[in-house]
Formats: sequence, structure tokens, C-alpha cells
Amino acid sequence: MAASAESLWQGTKSQLQVSVGQCSDKGRKPRNQDFHGLCVPLEPQLGSKGIAIALADGISSSDVSHIASETAVAALLSDYFSTSEAWSVKTSVTRVLSATNAWLHAQTRRGQHRYDMDRGYVCTFSALVLKSTTAHLFHVGDTRIYRLRDGALEPLTRDHRVWVGEGKSYLSRALGTGPQLEVDYQALALERGDLFLLATDGVYEFVDARVMVDCIAEHSDELQVAARHILDRALANGSDDNLTLQLVRIDSLPRAEVDDLQHKLGELPCPPVLEARMLFDGYRILRPLHVSARSHVYLASDEDSGATVVLKTPSQDLQHDAAYLERFLMEEWIARRIDSPHVLKACAPTRKRNFLYAVCEFIEGQTLAQWMIDHPRLELETVRRVVEQIARGLRAFHRLEMLHQDLRPANLMIDSSGTVKIIDFGATRVAGLQEIDGRQVDGPILGTAQYSAPEYWLGEPGTVRSEVFSLAVITYQLLSGRLPYGAGMARARTRAAQARLPYRPLAQGRELPLWLDDVLRKACHPDPRKRHEDPDEFAHALRHPGAALLGRRPLPLLERNPLLFWQLSCLLLALMLVLLLARQ
Repeated sequence: MAASAESLWQGTKSQLQVSVGQCSDKGRKPRNQDFHGLCVPLEPQLGSKGIAIALADGISSSDVSHIASETAVAALLSDYFSTSEAWSVKTSVTRVLSATNAWLHAQTRRGQHRYDMDRGYVCTFSALVLKSTTAHLFHVGDTRIYRLRDGALEPLTRDHRVWVGEGKSYLSRALGTGPQLEVDYQALALERGDLFLLATDGVYEFVDARVMVDCIAEHSDELQVAARHILDRALANGSDDNLTLQLVRIDSLPRAEVDDLQHKLGELPCPPVLEARMLFDGYRILRPLHVSARSHVYLASDEDSGATVVLKTPSQDLQHDAAYLERFLMEEWIARRIDSPHVLKACAPTRKRNFLYAVCEFIEGQTLAQWMIDHPRLELETVRRVVEQIARGLRAFHRLEMLHQDLRPANLMIDSSGTVKIIDFGATRVAGLQEIDGRQVDGPILGTAQYSAPEYWLGEPGTVRSEVFSLAVITYQLLSGRLPYGAGMARARTRAAQARLPYRPLAQGRELPLWLDDVLRKACHPDPRKRHEDPDEFAHALRHPGAALLGRRPLPLLERNPLLFWQLSCLLLALMLVLLLARQ
């Protein structure tokens, strides 16, 4: 059973602050099968992962249920904080619980009660993750989570219990009962003063909600005392089960503008325009690589290590644009968290920086845009190899719940060995950071029009299938030198207009498989639901089209190219008319 000492955590004014009271008792049972716990990490995890609270209740019919309870709580409080900072809370907790559920179910299947789950490694479970200004609730079973706001105690979870008669019921869902787990999830906005109450049935079935509210109000400065009093009241009212109660009050909420990135924005000035041979912050500037209205990129040498690196500095014209500077900082943050040979790597800082800039590896090669100009007629096998590498790079993003959102030839580098790397993360969306604030959720399209998925133009959020569209357009361009819809997709701002756009088949003069157009047509379909599920599936389809496409006959000209069909028809009719007139 987890410790039940009073916890009052205080941080700086810009951090999430909570007061906690926890209490557990075996009651009239010989053993306490409940388990509870709470973890408040230090920064930077407090901001990136939040505070986790968990409660598990063993079932009385099992002699090993207390092991299940302890395992479930301990796994969440340790493994959740080991998951990627880029993952959303929902993804992180769900994956931890799924792994825990699989382990518990396997233990039961190996034991003597493999056919009687009520005597196996089973428990009910509720968890609360407080991250930034949002509460994330996870629930399975009949433990409960309540919220006390403005004097009203509101239940936030529903019991997974089926009643079969008066006083008779059974759990319809719990941890460890099956190989698959279904967890209730919801996210709620936090307000200062909110109090969350997590309780087992040994408490809430024997204490009236009004009594709990009054007790918390009476001991508002000592939540540990309030928790103990509520448990004592449940025991006095005849509770015959284990009793566990957790009280968590929100004392202070973080302000969105004071996260780590914003601290860096305030502390570091933008650098001046750099010139060749200049010594800048421990780097010798060799030459400029790229200068645009959005950033300046230089080739440089690290004076300490001698390594050749790339320095990227903010645009002089945008150095007072906070949103732009935040995206600029985000690029290096993202690059440090993705480990893939097909994604640009950030260089770990070895000394204190005095200016705002990013450092990454130097790729000796050229952009895919330039490479296509130098190789105008690529073999299909070469295109396949390029696309497969891009797909592997995108997979590294998607595993961390990131979307690149600006996939285009200019943002892909190919080196002398043929290795392709994804670069430029200025438009990347990170699910885990969206939960800290809403700045990445809505806003202008940051990608390039010709390669952006059509759903972006409708104001819809991007998905993995949006990346499939961009990759398919690049593939089409590698094979034909053109775009499948020309510039029409960027001008189509309604779903109906997008659906009317004709897909232009690849040039038939090349020796390409007839089914290739079907694969590309599906991958860059205006409706994301009709595309391939992910880039890997699309890359696989470029080599393995399936029996249905291999046995398919070529489409008639009317379907492949309606404009050419009618042009030829008109030409034929005109010739017939000329012949008829000539005979008269």
C-alpha cells in the first residue's frame, strides 16, 4: 500500500501547484488490497509530463489482487514519466496501461486460476494526470474520480459494473481480465481551486457526498486530516471493504507564456548577420549556405572539436515576432528527440550559448529539388528507394506523435551515398506540446501549397494520412516532373471543388507499370479516408500493388483523360464533316 503522508507541494508562481491528502485503511478486511500513489516531478518534467495520481482496488475474490493493484499503480507512476515528451498524455498512459494489462492477464493465464479471472491478477483502476491547465482522466472498473468545484461534488467517471439482481453485480471491465483493454478517457480544463477526489467503493458507498464536501471545507488547510475523517466516517457507517481516498487541490496554474521556450526567448538576443571567417560563439563561420526572409543558414566549424556543422539563425526581419521565434526554437527541440538516419540531427550543446540560434549536422549533398533537376528521368527503382527512405524518416516522426507538415523536395536532402534526410521542422506539430498550450492547434497553413494535403485548406487538422498525400505528390513529381493536380489543389477551398479536380495520369510514354497510377491516385486522393493509412503502406504499395491492381485492365481513355477523349472526338467529327462537304 502506498504511503499516505500529507503532501503539500509548492513551486514557483509559474508552475502547477497542488495540495494533497491521501489515506488508506484495510478496514474490516484481513488485508488491504487497495494501492494508491502520486508523483510530482521536478522541472522540466513537471511542465512536459505533469503530475500523476493513481488508485487501484483489488477484488475480494482473488488472493493475488493486491499484487495487481500495486503493479498497476507502480507501473503508471514510473513508466509514464519514461515515455516520450512528444507523446500526448493519452497516448503515454494508454500504452503504459495496455502493457500492464497484458502482463497481468499473462500472469493469470500461467497460474492455477487461468480459467477463473475473478481469482486472478485483476483490479479496478483510476488515474489522473494534471498537465499544464488540463486534467486527463483514465478509468476502468468501479473506483471513482470526483471533482469538487463551487461547493458541488460531481462524479467524473462511471462504474463498469453490471447489476444482475438486488444487491448482486459483477465487474464488466477491469485491468487484467482480458488480453485487450478498453479505458475511459476524458480531458477537462482546470481552474484554480478545483479539488479532485479519488475513492474506492469502500468509501463512496458509505459516505454521503454532502458529508464529504463539508468535511473538506472544514479542513481545507489540512487535506490529510480531511481524508482521514472521511475514512473514519465510512468505517463508522459500516463499511466492510478496504478504504482509500485521495484529495488533490489545484492551488496554482502555470501561465502559458512562461514555459521553457519563452524563457529562452527572453534571455537570448538574436545574433547579427554573420560573415565568412567571423568567430561567433565558439564557431568559425565558413560561408553562408542559404539566406531567405525566414532564416539565415551558415556552414561553420566548431573551434573546440573541429567538427563541421550548420548554424541556423533567425531572420533579422522577424526577430520581434514571438510566434516565429518560438517555432524557430522548436526545430532544434524536435531534432534532438528524433533518432533516425533519415532525419536531420541536432548537435548537442557543449557550451553556453549567448545568442539565439540552432546547430545541426552538416549534410554534404543537395536538396531533392535540385537533385530532380539534375536527374530528370529517374528509373522507378530509384524512386522507390528514395520514397522508402522518406517513409522511414516520417515513421520516426509519427512514433513520437509528430507531424512534419511541410514535406517537399526543398526540405529533403540527399547525400553522395544516396541517403535521404528530412530537414526543416518549422511547421512540425507535436501532440505533447499542444497539451501545454494551444498555440500549435490552430493557425495559418505553414506548409507549401503544392504539397500540402487538401484537408489543411478546409481548416481541418492534419493526420498521418496528410503526410501520405505530400509523399505521394513528391513521388509523382519524381516520376513525371509534374504535379498530379497542377496548381488546382491549392485553389480548391471546398470539399466539392477538391472532389472535382481530375487526377492527371503519368505520362504513358515511359515504361511504367499500368497499376502505378492507381497506387498514386489513391495516395493523393482529396479525401484522406481513401488514402493509404501511413507512408509505409504507400511505400510498400509501390512495390507490391496486389492482385486486384495487377489483373486490372487499362482504363478507357474517357476515364484516364476526359479532356483528350473529347478533343479527339471533336477532331474526328470535324474530319468527317470536311469529308462530307468535299463529296458535295
